[in-house]
Amino acid sequence: MIKGFPRPMARIIEEFSRMPGIGVRSAERIAFYLLRSPGEYVEALARAIREVKSNVRFCSRCNNLSEHELCSVCSDPSRDASRICVVEGPNGVIAMEKCGIFRGTYHVLLGQLSPIEGIGPEQLKIKELLERVEKEKVKEVVIATDFTTEGETTALYLSEVMKSGKVTVSRLARGVPVGASLEYADVATLQRAFEERRGV
Repeated sequence: MIKGFPRPMARIIEEFSRMPGIGVRSAERIAFYLLRSPGEYVEALARAIREVKSNVRFCSRCNNLSEHELCSVCSDPSRDASRICVVEGPNGVIAMEKCGIFRGTYHVLLGQLSPIEGIGPEQLKIKELLERVEKEKVKEVVIATDFTTEGETTALYLSEVMKSGKVTVSRLARGVPVGASLEYADVATLQRAFEERRGV
């Protein structure tokens, strides 16, 4: 328990500080902000959190975020099902959709390979990707993992496991800065990286 605060404040500070990117100081600021906010705002925030937890799920086909069994991309008949863009998380789908250049479907791995953290192929949605490639007669897989060490490791692994198949495997070009996440790339950079993708 965090010392010096009443028990409810200490508890909410602890809960906020467990979130990624939020330390104890930031958690304290958020807690004080909520304490000073009108009750209606706090209630609306609590409802929004409950609604996200209750109504948002992963698409049964691609693992993107969705309110339904299939996400908006997978349920769109105008999308080219023969092309799959592989991203690490739903943020990657959002980033690609913002640039509007890709009209295929996606596959969200829900992570990246990281031997140091004990994350191997079994912990990601790689088996499901390979099943989709086989079942849906996919012609091209575009690997759009981040240009970090873990993202590159994931891309290399995916290119190896799909090398023997009939599918064309490509990787986003290096227009996205090394060490950057897709969600922080600007639209022009992301568009250039996609247009200049190369075979792997």
